Amino acid sequence: MELLSLLLILAIGIHWFNTQGQRKRTALLAEQLRPYQIEKHMEQLTSAYMRALGESDLSRQTQILQLQEQAEQQLVADFQNLAQAFAKLPAPVTRGFKIALPFVDQLSPKATFDMRKMLQTHAKGIEQAVENRAGLPLKERAFRLMGEMFLMQHSCHWFCKSKTIASARMVARHQTRYEQALQAVSPETRQAYLAVIEA
Repeated sequence: MELLSLLLILAIGIHWFNTQGQRKRTALLAEQLRPYQIEKHMEQLTSAYMRALGESDLSRQTQILQLQEQAEQQLVADFQNLAQAFAKLPAPVTRGFKIALPFVDQLSPKATFDMRKMLQTHAKGIEQAVENRAGLPLKERAFRLMGEMFLMQHSCHWFCKSKTIASARMVARHQTRYEQALQAVSPETRQAYLAVIEA
């Protein structure tokens, strides 16, 4: 009985410390995001891309996609500015936890990832997708950019909460699994992303 009570107290303590850490990381990211309209641009683009991808008329599909140019450029600019601002923050507060355990960053830095590098990876990936350096057709370009946006959003939720919660949110919100988003991004983004989380 004493062992069960001890385990219960330990579980409550871990949960409390986890919640405190998650609140701090969420507040930090929210503060950094406040000057930008990243969420607004992402919602607009995702909605337009989904509409275009479901369009059977090629000329209508092309028209919808071409009308998104301004929002795409604003997303690139805002996200680059966010990544640059976040890069100026000190290391301890910018570490995301690979394992949702309090103080794991003090036990092993390998149990964390650097969100500063993660945001720089996503900023570059989104920029390359918008510029279409791979020369993809419009439909494939839209699909890739959605993958870049979804994976970036997953990283933000992972930083704030956990990988499990981030993955569940992506399925609920976009009907997209983590593995699908990872495959949808460019090979360069995928390689840089995996280097950050495996460092």
